[in-house]
Amino acid sequence: MAVQQNNPLHGVSLEKLLKELVDFYGWDILAAAMRFHCFQKNPSIPACVKYFRKTEWAREKLEGFYLSRFKRMPRASDEEYVLPPRQRTFAPGIVPREPMVLTIESIELSQAKAASSFKARSSRRSAPRRR
Repeated sequence: MAVQQNNPLHGVSLEKLLKELVDFYGWDILAAAMRFHCFQKNPSIPACVKYFRKTEWAREKLEGFYLSRFKRMPRASDEEYVLPPRQRTFAPGIVPREPMVLTIESIELSQAKAASSFKARSSRRSAPRRR
């Protein structure tokens, strides 16, 4: 008998995933964290499901958020990271943890830190090299 893959997304529909996220975080937190227009203007589950079914990159970003923030699964290895979230597997015995508590302030702080880190990295790359 084959062992079933260990992935919290297995058997979870897009609609159920969205309902879980909205029930726990709410539309405002999701809009701040994910920056999707469908979370900001007249958000509804059916409209978001329609958008994510049509937009593969957005669905993968949402599923990645679900795994990392909501289920708090370990970061994917380099080999697994190139796969879409639904195709990734985790070692047997690794179970989801309690969802990460997010606030608008914590999200903005995290985004500012990421932007500053990106700016520092890109300025180092563009600086002229000394010989």
